[in-house]
Amino acid sequence: MNIRIAKKEDCPRLMELVNELAVYEKAPEEVTVTLQEFEDAGFGDKPVWKAFVAEIDGLIVGFAVYYIRYSTWKGNRMYLEDLIVTESMRGKKVGKLLFDRLIAEAKELGFNGMTWQVLDWNEPAINFYNKYDASIEAGWLNASLSKEQLLKF
Repeated sequence: MNIRIAKKEDCPRLMELVNELAVYEKAPEEVTVTLQEFEDAGFGDKPVWKAFVAEIDGLIVGFAVYYIRYSTWKGNRMYLEDLIVTESMRGKKVGKLLFDRLIAEAKELGFNGMTWQVLDWNEPAINFYNKYDASIEAGWLNASLSKEQLLKF
């Protein structure tokens, strides 16, 4: 297995994995980003995300995408947007290799920590993060405005 930095050419496969995750999380209709938007956000003039991919024999079987989040309390932190491993490869250390690479990246770049979200019903993910002694907080509610909602104001 090879862990490497994602390239623009990987984006179609990464979007396939994003859609697979959305189905797993019971929200396939929530994926509204286009391939072009995804590519531009990662590889355009002002990239906002970076990713590592896990591949076997040239096939990407998982990836982890992050961006820099600034906390007024903690400073620069890595925000793990998604850690996705295709279903047939779960339980085979792909996630561990990607997560370990993220930890190394956070240390290399001098981030003051790493944050992410996990669904409260996703026991396999929670168990995975617990192996790293992660702090999983309760009490925070997610809030957002969609593009359509933004256009109302």
